[in-house]
Amino acid sequence: QVLLVESGGGLVQAGDSLRLSCAASGLTFSLYGMGWFRQAPGKEREFVARIDWSGGSTSYVDSVKGRFTISRDNAKNTVYLQMNSLKPEDTAVYYCTAALRGGSSWLRNRYDYLGQGTQVTVSS
Repeated sequence: QVLLVESGGGLVQAGDSLRLSCAASGLTFSLYGMGWFRQAPGKEREFVARIDWSGGSTSYVDSVKGRFTISRDNAKNTVYLQMNSLKPEDTAVYYCTAALRGGSSWLRNRYDYLGQGTQVTVSS
């Protein structure tokens, strides 16, 4: 059974930082591209960032470029999202995702597995 367990969310003020973590189990971590999606109240889930299986390639939605950094530690089966200069519009439930290397989900910037989510709330 694949499990993606997020942690690190919370309530912060605008301009603060948070680091989200996602511990993966039940899969061969180094074969999966990892990512983060988020969903704000009343909005559709949207892509935030992703990193390939080796950690050598990353991509971000335009709204977080320069503020968020995704990274991974294959020895710990963990992916991180460092979020700096947080804004109220970053408020959402953040979900960790996994997509098999070279699979259709990865190619379409979607995912095969989704975590349960962690709430991030940024007050103004």
